[in-house]
Amino acid sequence: MISSNDFRTGVTIELDGSVWRVIEFLHVKPGKGSAFVRTKLKNAQTGSVIERTFRAGETVPQANLEKNTKQFTYRDANQLVFMDMVTYEESRLNEDQIGDRVKYLKEGMEVNILTWGERVIDVELPNSVVLEVVETDPGVKGDTATGGTKPATVETGAQVMVPLFISIGEKIKIDTRDDSYLGREK
Repeated sequence: MISSNDFRTGVTIELDGSVWRVIEFLHVKPGKGSAFVRTKLKNAQTGSVIERTFRAGETVPQANLEKNTKQFTYRDANQLVFMDMVTYEESRLNEDQIGDRVKYLKEGMEVNILTWGERVIDVELPNSVVLEVVETDPGVKGDTATGGTKPATVETGAQVMVPLFISIGEKIKIDTRDDSYLGREK
């Protein structure tokens, strides 16, 4: 159990049969009446956000999440196979459990899998990945006055906006949180 006075950004709690992550909190002590904690909570499974107010000192169950580092080994139809780096056991996840971040998964990549009981809550990819450009339009000389960008497809099938000077075969670094181009890699 955790007290509402101990809420901090990133704390996970169990509420209504789901896991919620505190993304904002504010301790309020009005002049009249008792203190309370106003929070903004994000559902770990669905991503929906709600606002909820707790009395000061109210206790709620804290969600015990387990984080395991696993390596993505291969894709089997619409299932993704991960190998535990300690026990070498394989586990399978559906693409919908990972969401649209599946477009950055490359064989051999290590990810953190958060579980709550037997349910997978989240798959944390690295903040940036290095992938090879497999398809993009050639840059036209003279188009760089405005610092333009063009779409490029990388080896995993993801589409990213890159500067005009990037060509096919180059390795680029991509931020997986906001799909942005970070730079070239050697």
